[in-house]
Amino acid sequence: MRFDLIAFSRSCITVVLLSVLASVTPFARAQQFASASDNVDLPDAPQAAQASSTSASDPTVTQPKSEDVSLRGKQTKRILWIIPNFRAVSVDTKLPPMTVKEKFIGATQDSFDYSAFIYTGILAGISQWSNSYPEFHQGMAGYGRYYWHTFVDQTSENYWVEFILPVTFRHDPRYYTLGRGGVFKRTGYALSRALITRTDSGNETFNVSEIVGSGAAAGMSNLYYPEQYRTWTKTGQRWASSVALDSVDWVFKEFWPDINYHIFHQRTETSAPER
Repeated sequence: MRFDLIAFSRSCITVVLLSVLASVTPFARAQQFASASDNVDLPDAPQAAQASSTSASDPTVTQPKSEDVSLRGKQTKRILWIIPNFRAVSVDTKLPPMTVKEKFIGATQDSFDYSAFIYTGILAGISQWSNSYPEFHQGMAGYGRYYWHTFVDQTSENYWVEFILPVTFRHDPRYYTLGRGGVFKRTGYALSRALITRTDSGNETFNVSEIVGSGAAAGMSNLYYPEQYRTWTKTGQRWASSVALDSVDWVFKEFWPDINYHIFHQRTETSAPER
């Protein structure tokens, strides 16, 4: 399978990140529980309740800031300042349907953003290192073959999955962050987006855009791959790998706000513009 090594590497990264979140989330919840317990008006402590009401009315008393809470679940335009994250929607954000033009722009951004060329270069390098297609050979000429094949693969899938089929079936190609529940619940939700998507009207439906779009891109790849890689098996492998990689991307996007909040201390100016 062409993307076996790539999928394995990115899956390992995701597992590590989820492990970090599994240790961070209980701690954050414990802090929230402790804060809530401090604000309970105990029947044998009327003075504490009185002090609380006094501080609320006294302008000189500093009130706790709620900014940190408001930043949780906020997606950013880019992940780690490089990876495009234009289609991720923050928690509890309701957006109007995307127009045909906006869907086209989204697919174009993901295909021709400067990071897309870096990403293609990494995938091409891994494929060459693992000798995925011996007919491409090694050296710079071989790397060039790996590069342009990978670039066309990525671009074709982006337009099928994010533009052509979403326009045809009126699907919303954006990723809506769940942001609630445990690690397993949110991971399951992110992975399920390969089969479930939203329509332009906000209802859930089968994700024809992802499943059929990835298959269409894999089928079109037979036009430019060597003959021995045009079999049903090889085409199916490229199809399955594309869906798997997209699923891993959604898992990472689901937990990116948590990672950004706890590790990189997210700020409002880095939030992705809602459209």
